[in-house]
Parts: sequence; C-alpha cells; structure tokens
Amino acid sequence: MKAAVLYGPRDLRVDEVPDPTLLTPTDAVVRITASCICGSDLWHYRGFTEKRGRIGHEFLGVVEQVGAEVATVTAGDLVIAPFVISCGVCSPCRSGWPTSCVRGTGWGGPDRDGQLVDGGQGQYARVPMADGTLVAAPVQPDDPRIPALLSLSDVMGTGHHAALSAGAGPGATVAVVGDGAVGLCAVLAASRLGAERVILLSTHADRADIGVRFGATDVVAARGDQAVAAVRDLTEGQGADGACECVGTAASWDTALALVRPGGTVGWVGVPHDVKDGLPIWKMFGRNVNVRGGVAPAHTYLPDLLPEVLSGALDPGPIFTDTVPLDDIAAGYRAMDERRAIKVMVRP
Repeated sequence: MKAAVLYGPRDLRVDEVPDPTLLTPTDAVVRITASCICGSDLWHYRGFTEKRGRIGHEFLGVVEQVGAEVATVTAGDLVIAPFVISCGVCSPCRSGWPTSCVRGTGWGGPDRDGQLVDGGQGQYARVPMADGTLVAAPVQPDDPRIPALLSLSDVMGTGHHAALSAGAGPGATVAVVGDGAVGLCAVLAASRLGAERVILLSTHADRADIGVRFGATDVVAARGDQAVAAVRDLTEGQGADGACECVGTAASWDTALALVRPGGTVGWVGVPHDVKDGLPIWKMFGRNVNVRGGVAPAHTYLPDLLPEVLSGALDPGPIFTDTVPLDDIAAGYRAMDERRAIKVMVRP
C-alpha cells in the first residue's frame, strides 16, 4: 500500500509500505477513505520535533477485517478513528478521558507491544484495541457529510473541548485565540453551547469569514496587546468570561490569560511548543484566573456530536478548504505551511 512518510524537515514522501494485517484478536484493519493534515503535523513537518516515519492521526474509512474479539464494529462499517488509540476499559477511559488511556498509543509509531501502528495518511491502517477506538457512522464513503464526520476524529472534538473548558454556555462571552481549524471549531462549539458573544481573534479575512459563518459575533483583527485592548473595549473594560487557547505558543498563552476577566477561565487545547517559562501564577492568583483543558477526549464527545452532524444541525465541514490525493499530499502540507489552506483533506 501507499503511505505518507516524513524523512526530515519539509521532506515528506509517499512510499510503498507493507499492507497491515491483524496482529491481535482485538485489532481491525481499516481501508482509509478520507484523512487530513493537522496543524500539529506541521510542527513535525517544519522540524520542530524529531518525529520521523509514518504520519497522520485523523481518518475515517471502511472496516476490512476484524479480530476474533472485536465486538463493536464489523467488516463493511464506515468508522471514525479518533486521534488517540484507547482501550475503552481502563479507569481513565471509563472516566471519559480516553486520550489518557493507560494502554493507549498514537498513530504512526509503535504500540505497547512494539508493533508498528500505521499512520492515518495512507491507504490502510491496523487499528489496535478497535472496540475502544473506532466509532461506526451509518453512512457510505461518498456521503456529502464526510468532511464534517472527518472533523470529529480530532478538530471538532478539540474545539468543543476548548469551548467547554472555557465555560461557554448561555450568557457567556468567549474569546477564541487562534483562527486555524481548531480555533474555528471552538467558535462553532461555543456558539452551539449557547454563548451569547463569541469573539474571534483573526487577522486573515478568509478565516474570519468562516468564523462568522460558525457563529462569531465579533472579529478582532489584531494580536497581542492590541487584541487584548480590543476585547476589553468590547466587554466594557472587563474582558471575556472565557478564552479558548487554540495555538500553544507563549504569545497565544499571554493573550488568552490577559483577555479574560477576573474570575475568568482559559480553556486550552493548543499543543504546547516554545513555551518555556511556565504560567504567570501570581497574576493568575491575584485575578482568580482559572485554566482547564489539555488533550481533547474526542472519543468521549462523539456520542453528542455525531448525531448532530448526521442530522445536519452541526457542520464543521467548511474548515476543509483544499483536497488532495494521497500522491500529492506534500502539496497539501505546503499549502497549510504557507497558510494558503486552513485544513487539507487527503483522499487515498
């Protein structure tokens, strides 16, 4: 089969690799019908990490084979694969935190037994612990809702986690730091949760336009101190009730912490990078600023979000602004790296 392989900074190739097979009775093999490029993949692509090899962690596809102990999906099912593999039975999983599964692992690296798990950017993938990982969706691979369903593997669940952690709800004012796919999904999630006002920080007109479609009531086309001042102007000098931190840099953290009101909450989901000095605890202490979030439990949110996508009530699909075939995936990475695309779908 073909799969994307990262050899080094900005050196992404499509290689012929071995077809996956069932290695344990709890495995499934999935034929990938749609995958995508994540903003966090770009940190590997740009060389900010030592990651090499198979890549990709967001996909859906059709089950080809299941092991003898797999009970929740069968051959022929179209399934969503959340971005972390989880067992579904350990204490963190049963508590709603499958991304902290004690037996969990990621895509594109070795599992707990040292066996390679395929990345999501390829033609097929072996799925360990299939019962705890995969979620079936009653649609066909050519369904027009595929983009929205694919977003549930990561970015929509992550945006929802940001908004929920920030306290989005009826009457709340929520600011969103970050106008990538996760930030835009946080706008959609905050609006869905009933926030009265959703303020998107965005200096890119195309992204701001999608944010407004998703429910942003205000757009602040500024960064840093200027953005903080603008949010305070919009909130009678108080700041937002909550902020969604959807970037992960020191600058985005500074902005998120500064623009919430005293007693406000930062919901953070941005993968941390170049954050070296920690949080300003004394400033947070004096202003009673709360911080919640972390790695989003996308699998936990699927029972709530999936029915709304199927009904058409929720459509995160517009975050996909480009589609490339697997053979041209390097072009998709370049488009996102150069901010010519918000999120790129990959069709094997």
